[in-house]
Amino acid sequence: MNDPIVFAAHRARLFAIAYRMLGVRADAEDVLQDAWIRWQGADTSGVQSAEAWLVTVVTRLSIDRLRAAIAEREAYEGLWLPEPLVAVDQETPEAQAERASDLSLAYMWLLQRLGPEERAAFLLRQVFDYDYDEVAQQLGKSEAACRQMVSRAGERVQQGQSRFDIPADTHRQLLQRFVDASASGDKAAVRALLAHDLELVGDGGGKVKSFGIVITDPDKIAALYAGMHKLGAIAYRAAMVNGEPGLLRFVDGQLESAQGFATDGQRITGIYVVRNPDKLAHIYH
Repeated sequence: MNDPIVFAAHRARLFAIAYRMLGVRADAEDVLQDAWIRWQGADTSGVQSAEAWLVTVVTRLSIDRLRAAIAEREAYEGLWLPEPLVAVDQETPEAQAERASDLSLAYMWLLQRLGPEERAAFLLRQVFDYDYDEVAQQLGKSEAACRQMVSRAGERVQQGQSRFDIPADTHRQLLQRFVDASASGDKAAVRALLAHDLELVGDGGGKVKSFGIVITDPDKIAALYAGMHKLGAIAYRAAMVNGEPGLLRFVDGQLESAQGFATDGQRITGIYVVRNPDKLAHIYH
């Protein structure tokens, strides 16, 4: 039996890969459990790198599971967003580990443009910084094929991406101004904080009402937030949502959504609202 300490030492990275591939905590944990079983039963006496072996197993298991998930998501009602990773206490080790722009709901939304193997190659190279020869070994592909996949994936992701390196404090301050403007019911004040070319993506999963399309009209989005008080007593709580400052929204004391925000530092460029109660059930509040 292989040393469990070795597996534990790489667990954080393995989970990071599986979650970015699958977008569902339970699915990522299942992949790690399968990898753990294989690790226990494998003859690794000739293995030079435990990390490479484990990453290869987790990546290939994630590809297989994502293929099945894509078929299932074709029947999903409305738009699909990942199950959010939420840390209310910004100083917890979990919050620190998850603080990365390549984990944001905005980034994960863009990754859905990629096929399973393409997504794996792109993440391993661009996010986890593996060399192309390592990516090739992990995927069982030629190095040339992996280079082509990463290049093609990069073009598809960057088409919808406006990347800004925004300090967390700046991000939080903008969200607080957004919360204050929304609470005032002043549509113009909310609108002033929204970029002209933004998107609102909502995921209700057919369990609660949500838009079935991406909303890109800033006036409509401003009206939605300014009019939220009509639904009941609205309260927002700051939280780290997928590694970036975000918001938990409560209606009449009940958690209604977890929201991630993209920003250029001055205005909000994207809002990603997870309302599907199944995806909120794990959030401590």
